[in-house]
Formats: sequence, structure tokens, C-alpha cells
Amino acid sequence: MAVEGVLLTRWARDAGWPTSTLSRCLAAEGWTRIPGGGWAEPGRELDLTVRLWAGQLTTPGLVASHRSATMLWRIEVLREELEFTDPLGAARKTGARVHRLPLPPAEITVVGDLRVTTVARTLADLLRGGPREDAVVALDSALSSRRYGGSYWRGPLIGGIDTVATALGSPPVALAAGAVRARRWLTLADPGAGSPAETVARLRMRDAGLRPESQARITTPCGRLLRPDFFFRGEGVVVEIEGYAYHGTREAHRRDLARYNDLGSCPEVRVVLRFGAEEVFTAPEAFVERVRTAVEGAGRG
Repeated sequence: MAVEGVLLTRWARDAGWPTSTLSRCLAAEGWTRIPGGGWAEPGRELDLTVRLWAGQLTTPGLVASHRSATMLWRIEVLREELEFTDPLGAARKTGARVHRLPLPPAEITVVGDLRVTTVARTLADLLRGGPREDAVVALDSALSSRRYGGSYWRGPLIGGIDTVATALGSPPVALAAGAVRARRWLTLADPGAGSPAETVARLRMRDAGLRPESQARITTPCGRLLRPDFFFRGEGVVVEIEGYAYHGTREAHRRDLARYNDLGSCPEVRVVLRFGAEEVFTAPEAFVERVRTAVEGAGRG
């Protein structure tokens, strides 16, 4: 009776389950209640995919969009949220955020049997709705190759920002609130960014008037090409942002140390700063101040 691990309350009632004891019986059998009129089968984690299924089963016109769509497309974002777009503008959903904006058929596709906005429309919606960091993190992620789920790699999902610009220019989006600001934020994209932490670090430095080169090319004395996350070439300051992922193996850790030492051996590099992702996210002012101090100090030197 369940579909993809989801049972709707009305299906159970139609099948003859007594209304007076339905919830108690399902809970006793190990089912988990899904806000909005559904249940997840025993042993099924109540993750975003299950909640999306429940939402579309109870209200078939809903389309997964915004941050929910990024999860289906394997696009990184700073936070997860259950979000739909209702092209008819009438639906309400318990426990979910429902956006009411027209969706042309060309901007709707299917991923894993779930109706979802296309990559370009998803990014256009995020840019229009903000916040800026969330939207640009998603944009950078879609433009580049990323590791997802441990060992899984995916390639770029769009060829460039022109695809997103076209979506921002389509009539439903172009006339909506935030469209002008979205086109301005679109110019902040950097396909070379390797992680959400790198994107946020770049935006924080930019806000502070610091404009390093991203993924600059530096050659070591022995001829090895390196591409540090950020490089203030005039001052010789390198800024490296370490992601959350642990190096995993002794060999990976050795390569990381060798790269760090190689950076220090380059004649144009005077200072190498390394920051963890947590520092960038939780203490951005301190991060920016350390970078500024290093850049100004190297410039004086």
C-alpha cells in the first residue's frame, strides 16, 4: 500500500483501517508520522526525500524547488529545507514552505520520480530569494565538479552562468521580487570554488575590500603547478580553506603536508594561512581580520 516507503493517512482509511485507532495502530507497528497526512514505513528514515514524496503524494501539483531541489540535484547548500513551488498558487503544506509562482513546463523535470525544478530554475529561485551566501554557494557548486556522499563525484551541472541568466530573464521570474538583485549576485559566481567554505570565505573577503586571485597558478622551484584557494600576488599571501572532510588516509595526509611545504618554497609566496571551514562560518570577522593583518604586514615588508 505504501509508495516509496510513504503511506498516506487517507489511503489507510480507504483500505478499512478504523479512524479511531489508526494513529495508534500505525505507531505500534513502527510507522513514523509525517506532518501533513502521511506515515513513513517502519525502518525508513524520515529524511528530506521521504518528506518530498509525502508532499507530492498528498498534493500532486507541488514541485520540489529551491533548497529541496538542490538536494535532488546534488547541489551543496548551507542549510536544508522542505520547499515546494505551487504553479497554481493555491496549496498550503504543513511543515513545508510553499512558493507561489508560475512554472513553465520547460522548467519542470523529474528526478527519481519526483517532480523538481530544473537546475537553472532552481538556481534562479535561490538567487532571487537569498540570502546571498546560500545562493552563491549553490551557484558555485552547480558550476563545478564536486564530491558527494563520500566517494561519489559529479561533474558540473550547468555550462556557465548564461543558463541561469536566461532563467532569471524568463517572464515568471524576471517580474518577481528580488530579480534585479539576483542578476547582481549572479556575477559573484566562481566556477573554481571547491567547497561552500571557499565560497563564503571569498564573499567575506570581498565585503571587506580584499580581492585575492581565486585558484591562482603558482609554480614551485621544481616545476610543480599549484593552485591555492586564494592568492594575494602583490603581497605574496596565500589563503587556504580546509573543508570539513577528514583526509582519510595517511597518504592523503602526506600529500596535503607536501603541498603546504611546496607552497612555502615558492619565491613569490611569503605567507601561507590555513583556515578550517568552521572558522569561516562561525567567526568570519576574525577570519577576515587575520587575512587583512597578514596582507598589510606582507605589503609593508
